[in-house]
Amino acid sequence: MTDVVVRKFVIRIEEIFHEGGPVVANPPRRGTIMAVVKNPYAGRYVEDITGMMEDMKPLGLQMSTRLLEALGGDASAIEGYGKGAIVGEGGELEHGALWHVPGGYAMRELLGEAKAIVPSTKKVGGVGATIDIPITHVNASYVRSHFDAIEVNIPDAPRADEMVVILSMTTGSRVHARVGGLAVADIKGEDGLR
Repeated sequence: MTDVVVRKFVIRIEEIFHEGGPVVANPPRRGTIMAVVKNPYAGRYVEDITGMMEDMKPLGLQMSTRLLEALGGDASAIEGYGKGAIVGEGGELEHGALWHVPGGYAMRELLGEAKAIVPSTKKVGGVGATIDIPITHVNASYVRSHFDAIEVNIPDAPRADEMVVILSMTTGSRVHARVGGLAVADIKGEDGLR
C-alpha cells in the first residue's frame, strides 16, 4: 500500500461562446481537475510500482465526481474526455503511466461505462510545466468534431517529488466544428471507435 498524499486540487471550467464565428445558443463547457500528489518513487528507481495504480483508484473516482459536479452533475451531458500527468523532475515518465487505470476507468465508470478509450498524455516537467490533455468523444474515438485538447498547468507544481494528475471532460464538440467525419448521431457504440 502506498499512501496517496494530495497537496491540492485545481478545477478549471471554460464556457465557449464562439471562436470568431456566430455565438452558439448552447455553449460547450470544458472542465479540468488536477491533483498535486506526492510521488513516493521520486529520486530512486523502484522495479514494482504497479501497486500504486490500485491505491490511486479512490482518487480517480473522487476527481471524476468533483469534475462532473463542477460541470453540472449530469453524466449524460458529458461528450468528451481525456487524462494526463506531469511528473516532477525527481520522477520518471513511467510514474505518470500509473494514472492510466485509476483516471480512465473512474471516468468511464462514472459516465455509465463509456465505450471509447480515454486518450492520454504524460511528461516529466518542472514547476509550472504545461501539458495538452487530448480529448475525444466518450463513446466513439473517430468522432472528428470532438478531437480537441486542453492546455493546463499549475504555477507551483509539480515539485521534484510530486506529480500532477489530470482529468478533463467536455459537454460538446469544438464550438464551430465543421470538418465532417463520423457524426455523433451516427455512433454505433460497439467498439469505442465508431
